[in-house]
Amino acid sequence: MKRPWHGITIADNGEELVPLPPSLLRWDPHPYVALGAPYPATSDPFRLRTSVAERLLIAQERLQAGSARLKLLIFDAWRPLAVQRFMVEHTRSLPGVSEEQVLALWAAPSDDPATPPPHSTGAAVDLTLADHHGQPLDLGGEIDAVGPIAEPEHFARAPSGSHQALFHQRRSLLREAMTAAGFARHPSEWWHFSWGDQLWAWQCSQPEAFYGRSGQA
Repeated sequence: MKRPWHGITIADNGEELVPLPPSLLRWDPHPYVALGAPYPATSDPFRLRTSVAERLLIAQERLQAGSARLKLLIFDAWRPLAVQRFMVEHTRSLPGVSEEQVLALWAAPSDDPATPPPHSTGAAVDLTLADHHGQPLDLGGEIDAVGPIAEPEHFARAPSGSHQALFHQRRSLLREAMTAAGFARHPSEWWHFSWGDQLWAWQCSQPEAFYGRSGQA
């Protein structure tokens, strides 16, 4: 499926993939590793390009300035093409999931260097909020959920004081922290943010992306 941002030129700046800073919480075990996704034996999925990892620290500082007991919790970061293919097929195998929903959720595992899946660039991250014990908060829909519940503003019209209103508040807190650090949120996924890839450039009206496919992708 062609995405609106695929026409953005990529001028890769050559930054390396680096491990996430220790102060950032990681989902344990990594969700796709636990499913048996084919990561290279010596690779670490919790890696991002240098500038992207640094901006996550800025986002966490911004979050904690307003909500000291909250933290970012990283669900997934760099993803090689083999894993992207695996997750596409895994989602196809789930009961009740249509092909249209599969194609809407997952970027195509394209070999074309002009249209890399966002996570294969090291510029995209899936994340949520955690409490001060490191436990994930409920944001009203699981990461990788299909359908309308994944949309960032799904609970925007919820009645004040309801659980749904709390979900919207938490999604908004996550967005505010991430956008303050320069990230752009995926238009259809509350958990997906990026900096420097084609999606980011398209969202932020930038003429080119800084990152193409990276690592053993």
